[in-house]
Amino acid sequence: MRLTMPDRKERAGFDLVCELLFRPPAHLLVRALAPLRVPPPAVVVAGAATGFAAAAAVAGHAFVVGAVLLQVKTLLDNADGQLARATGRVTDFGRYLDSESDLVVDAAVFAGLGVSIGPWLALAGFVSLTVVLSLNFNLERIHRGAAAAWDDSALGRVYAVVYGWQDRLAERVVRRPSRATVLVASNFGLSPQLLVLGICLVAGAPQAYVGVLVACIVVLAALVTIDRRKP
Repeated sequence: MRLTMPDRKERAGFDLVCELLFRPPAHLLVRALAPLRVPPPAVVVAGAATGFAAAAAVAGHAFVVGAVLLQVKTLLDNADGQLARATGRVTDFGRYLDSESDLVVDAAVFAGLGVSIGPWLALAGFVSLTVVLSLNFNLERIHRGAAAAWDDSALGRVYAVVYGWQDRLAERVVRRPSRATVLVASNFGLSPQLLVLGICLVAGAPQAYVGVLVACIVVLAALVTIDRRKP
């Protein structure tokens, strides 16, 4: 089977953590999986399963194990898209499955964190992460001038319910963002977030991660406000 390269998704921003830390090993994993004809959704499911295992470890106060599993989950998250692009199997089904499984895994991880930091702080963290990731996605999308889109499939309808209102709200709040704003936002994506969460877990201070998320929101809000004031 011929493997088509390159397999990097074109984006306006540059995620340093993703591109420099996780993409190279994910690329090697893709090179191993492609000849085996492993379907990209299978990698998404494997990533989700790893994320749930991380959530269980965190709930059991096995913070180091949870941190390591979160990085493995990030590696698989990077590999599924690369595999789809490299083998010409990019589908809306895979995109929806990836986005929706990430949301469910994030909820599970914060539920596990709730055992240690309390349910309300964990809920605030989950909501904050959802806001940051929504802005990360929509700032880049709006900068490119791409419209929010989904289809009438089962996963497409779920996507519309879960993410559609976020996309529409972002379009009302955000003017065309500057490249600087997109660049900053691109480094607040899921790969950097799970790395920072892992660091907080290893340090034994998971509650500190909620503060990191609040800081991300403050920075993005300031950048969006500056962009809106530009003529």
